[in-house]
Amino acid sequence: MPQHYDVYKVRYGPVLADPDVPGTRYHTVIFVQTETDGTGYIHHVTGDLVTGMRYERKPGNRPENSHTFHDKTLLGRVAKSKYPAELERVCQAQPAPPRQKAFNTKTMKTEPVKPDGTFYGPGDPRPKLIKCTEWTENQVIPALQRGGLLS
Repeated sequence: MPQHYDVYKVRYGPVLADPDVPGTRYHTVIFVQTETDGTGYIHHVTGDLVTGMRYERKPGNRPENSHTFHDKTLLGRVAKSKYPAELERVCQAQPAPPRQKAFNTKTMKTEPVKPDGTFYGPGDPRPKLIKCTEWTENQVIPALQRGGLLS
């Protein structure tokens, strides 16, 4: 009997376009397959850029069975002895994307905001917006690799 679970990066979508984030976007998650039928658990952030996001772990069906499934990439394996506790600890330690947009009554548009909630002025440098893909690819996956959880 295997002593590990396969860990994947899974993308669903494409999702609704955001004028402030160019290109095709997907909902990107970590999926841990815990059962032989392909089911397991999804680790992701939910929410939006206006209210902020939060980390969530939830049961998941075989990703390929979803009508919004786009692709799946094997990241490695996690020891059964370290799942879910250690993997969840790493995910929870990564800050979820905060509120990054608000409705501007002067322009009548939803626009990016600074960390203090004020709007950017003309010519102000603006950091890239952080959504689920950036949280997964730039924070969680590197943290899992650094922590030695993926083999």
